[in-house]
Amino acid sequence: MKPLSLLIEILIILGVTVKNIEAEKYNKGQKQRNITTQVPMNEIKPFLSHKLERKKLSKITSRREYILEKKKNQHKIRIKGIQNKDLLKKNKNQIRNQAKDNITDEGDELFKMGIKILQQSKSQKQKAEAYILFAKAADMGNLKAMEKMADALLFGNFGMQNITAAIQLYESLAKEGSYKAQNALGFLSSYGIGMEYDQAKALIYYTFGSAGGSMMSQMILGYRYLSGINVLQNCEVALNHYKKVADYIADKLEKNEGIPVEKVRLTERPENLSSNSEILDWDIYQYYKLLAERGDVQIQVSLGQLHLIGRKGLDQDYYMYLEGNAAAPQNNATAFKYFAMAASKGNAIGLHGLGLLYFYGKGVPVNYAEALKYFQKAAEKGWPNAQFQLGFMYYSGSGVWKDYKLAFKYFYLASQSGQPLAIYYLAEMYATGTGVLRSCRTAVELYKGVCELGHWAETFLTAYFAYKDGDIDSSLVQYALLAEMGYEVAQSNSAFILESKKAKILEKEKMYPMALLLWNRAAIQGNAFARVKIGDYHYYGYGTKKDYQTAATHYSIAADKYHSAQAMFNLAYMYEHGLGITKDIHLARRLYDMAAETSPDAHIPVFFALMKLETMHFLRDILFFNQFTMKWKWMKLDNTLGPYWDFFVIGLIIAMLIFLLRNHHQ
Repeated sequence: MKPLSLLIEILIILGVTVKNIEAEKYNKGQKQRNITTQVPMNEIKPFLSHKLERKKLSKITSRREYILEKKKNQHKIRIKGIQNKDLLKKNKNQIRNQAKDNITDEGDELFKMGIKILQQSKSQKQKAEAYILFAKAADMGNLKAMEKMADALLFGNFGMQNITAAIQLYESLAKEGSYKAQNALGFLSSYGIGMEYDQAKALIYYTFGSAGGSMMSQMILGYRYLSGINVLQNCEVALNHYKKVADYIADKLEKNEGIPVEKVRLTERPENLSSNSEILDWDIYQYYKLLAERGDVQIQVSLGQLHLIGRKGLDQDYYMYLEGNAAAPQNNATAFKYFAMAASKGNAIGLHGLGLLYFYGKGVPVNYAEALKYFQKAAEKGWPNAQFQLGFMYYSGSGVWKDYKLAFKYFYLASQSGQPLAIYYLAEMYATGTGVLRSCRTAVELYKGVCELGHWAETFLTAYFAYKDGDIDSSLVQYALLAEMGYEVAQSNSAFILESKKAKILEKEKMYPMALLLWNRAAIQGNAFARVKIGDYHYYGYGTKKDYQTAATHYSIAADKYHSAQAMFNLAYMYEHGLGITKDIHLARRLYDMAAETSPDAHIPVFFALMKLETMHFLRDILFFNQFTMKWKWMKLDNTLGPYWDFFVIGLIIAMLIFLLRNHHQ
């Protein structure tokens, strides 16, 4: 029993005892008075028997009343004791709740401080300080801080990857209704990372996550229904999921909160990965700055944009007056001045800026005619933002008659340059059949492109840097999550890491099958390299059974649809040897030639392959004129040198050529 409860019980017992003692004293007094009162026996004898009888009855009645009164008093004492107990309990709960509120408020403050530091951080040390605050806030029960810490444990921020601990934290958060935790558990179940591989369970987690408000879960479900991954393919359901996310992204883009992120492919050549394409060399920056100071308008605009968003290794250096920010307060007059200066030189961005000032009435009265004029001039110079604004004016009827055909025209032109809002409105038109024939598939593909501009795309950078730093597991987890969301680049990057077998978070035997799955998803989205990879996996039996016919099918798709030189070369080799397809020397020659024509890198391999082919063809036609003898000799070569004896011949030819060249130079 707790000390406070024990004290309350003691008080109740003491109260009852005191009442009993008082009652007994009262009864004893009554008895004493009855005893000390004396009446002469001669005067009361006739009445004695009657009096004694009445006294006896009175005594019995008093006794009964006393018992009833005693019970009544005890009941009152008990009720009072319970009330006192409830009051004490209530006060105790109030004190506990007050303390909890204080802890919650302190946790909230720590979390907000951490977020502020994280947003303003320019170094890993500052980010680490933010996560120390998150850890303290999480210890105080702050759910958002707990989500941050769980993500840090999952993705390996600052080398603290611990997937087991992350899962435990996510499971605890999921019970509290965290949609982020639901999404994370779905992702881990879908890959079998730290959990049992279970696509059905993953789907349940994603469904709960999307219902709770997870944009990532919405994207994942949209991609699954679009591609028919563990669900029946359903374009309309995919449209519904993608539209919700696209609406959210479009709202951010309209507020200039969305910044596109470059997506580096790990399958590129190593020399291309040796330096980060995101970083602008300091010497180049100084040269650009010199040109800008000498009046190069385009360079001025480019550097201004780089400083505005802090890209390519430059610190954010705000000097934009139209939108305004912490560094430079919004100033319409200054914005008009600089835009007019740029526009007078025919600069498209300056013209577009003046159009925006007139369109929104910033510093000048709203004038749709002037806005239209400047937007048209900028659009003629190919500026996609101006093309979008024209499309929006015709789409919404702002200052002009609604014209969906013209709106579609300008949205389409802007979309060809990747203007995200133009892509969004094209999706809206295809989804509703406004101005165009309704197409669910086209709308979904367009919405998907908009969704992939979300802030989660920043993970591409952290995943790439983790890979560069040798933190393979951290990089894989980040790329794999993006792959689950439908990013084709992330799918190929994840597969590339998996097939290297450097990761430790998955069993070795699971890596090739998972890599094959991801190569397949990337290939479906139009990645030619991934299509060739699928052919390789079936050719060599990586993650699946050897199947030359299926390998040849994928090589054919890559060669015909994407004009892949590698696919042409591989297919030529298969035709040369009749692997999975009918042997055809003439077609093999043609495919080798096509590979050399398609890519300069294929010239040398094709040269040796053709030399080997012609040598073998010569031996077959001249030396092995007897068909039976030829077959027997070929079988003997296979048995002696193995099935890849032709590679040995190529090596021999190369050695002979090197020997001849050396003798020629001597």
